[in-house]
Amino acid sequence: MSETTMTIRQMCDAFDVTPRTLRFYEAKELLFPIREGQKRLFTKRDRARLKLILRGKRFGFSLEEIRQLLDLYDMGDQQQTQLARTYEIARDRLADMELQRDELTEAIDDLKNQLKWGEKMLASMNASKKVAE
Repeated sequence: MSETTMTIRQMCDAFDVTPRTLRFYEAKELLFPIREGQKRLFTKRDRARLKLILRGKRFGFSLEEIRQLLDLYDMGDQQQTQLARTYEIARDRLADMELQRDELTEAIDDLKNQLKWGEKMLASMNASKKVAE
């Protein structure tokens, strides 16, 4: 095996993914390993693409968005189109994430207030019960 390619096992170990994940990304045309019979060999380009796929997933990009962004790499404009589109999608995703965070913070605060109310009600009921005994 060449130093420029990695087996599926090496890719799994290097990126902490499963073979099933790599085959899934290949089926979705996100990765294009060299096929030698049943053996898959991943190139340096595949490794770079996988890094971007995993980063995009972590940021909540859809696989279709990731595929479209990866396809823009070969536009011949020194990745200007790819970078501009990535920036646009990332900016929108950040706004969505911040909104989700704000909604989650509000829900957490509401739940904390309900728990405090519940504690007071239980304490009051327990105190009444002891007085009645």
